[in-house]
Formats: sequence, structure tokens, C-alpha cells
Amino acid sequence: MACDINTGRLEACKDSIGGIRNIYIGNYDAAMFDGLTEDGTSITALTAPITVYKFELRGDSNTFEETNENSRDNGTSFWTQTGAIVLKHQDADTQSVVKLLSYGRPHIIVEDYNGNYRLAGAQNGCEVISNTSTGGAMGDLNGYNLSFEGREKSPSFFVTSSLMGDAAGFVISTDTITPN
Repeated sequence: MACDINTGRLEACKDSIGGIRNIYIGNYDAAMFDGLTEDGTSITALTAPITVYKFELRGDSNTFEETNENSRDNGTSFWTQTGAIVLKHQDADTQSVVKLLSYGRPHIIVEDYNGNYRLAGAQNGCEVISNTSTGGAMGDLNGYNLSFEGREKSPSFFVTSSLMGDAAGFVISTDTITPN
């Protein structure tokens, strides 16, 4: 059967860490999914470059998770990819970008502290919800809480690190906002 496994897994060493270093957001492009080369788990090439915008993240409030959902009755299986991102400091430029993210359905690449890149919303894009927050105390957040969700037929693809920043892969734009 096509769904039978053919390997096991040993206990992993304790040499990885949690946390998200950066996310890279690209505008939705339906042709991107059809033009990528993958080996079942990783994207190894793109037929056309995709411009992405880097968002630096620091702190423990940023997360990325995937959940597999199955229905024996319907014979379906899909993956829900969710993330929670905190952008500190409110300003007009960031608010404009946050608004556009909520209107679109971008592709989102999550970079973790182990050097892995994962592409959420590869085929269908992600829905982004924003919440602007100013707490009551001086030490509370003044910024944006973003959450995103993608639903895909497969788990998020790993992106071969050589494609990040490559002219034939995911081109990282130098356009950035510097909060005051």
C-alpha cells in the first residue's frame, strides 16, 4: 500500500533547540507551487524566483505548529499549519504592512534556531489575523500579535537553505521597516 511505512526512528540526540529566529513572507503566487521541485519533504528548486520579506523575531512568544487532521469516514487527511508572531513597537509603516497581510493570503517561511526553513501555505497560502495591542502597564506589549493559518494536503515543506537568498530561489528583499 502507498501509505505503509518502511522505516523506524531512533531516539534523537539532545542537540536541538526551540524558537523562531525569523519569518519570511511572500505574496501569494499560485504558480509557485506548480513550479517547485520537491522530494516529498523538501523544496530543492523553483522555476521562478519568489521575493520574500524578512521579519526579525526575538522572544519566546513566537510559535509554529502543525496538526494532522484525518477522517476515516470521509477518507481525508490534511495538515493545519499555525503560527503566532509578535512584532514589537507600533508605527504607521508596520500597520500598513499588517493590514495588507490580513487582506492577502501569503506564503510564510519560518526559520528556526536550528537552521531549518519551513514553508507554510505552499499551495493555498495562509490566512493572517492581526491584533494591535497596548497593555496597561509600562512593561506590557506595544505592538502587533499576528496569527496565521495554512491548510495543506501535505505537511509544510522544508526549504533547502541554499534557496534562501538565492537569485533562483527565495529572494530576500532589502526593503525593511526600522521602527523608531
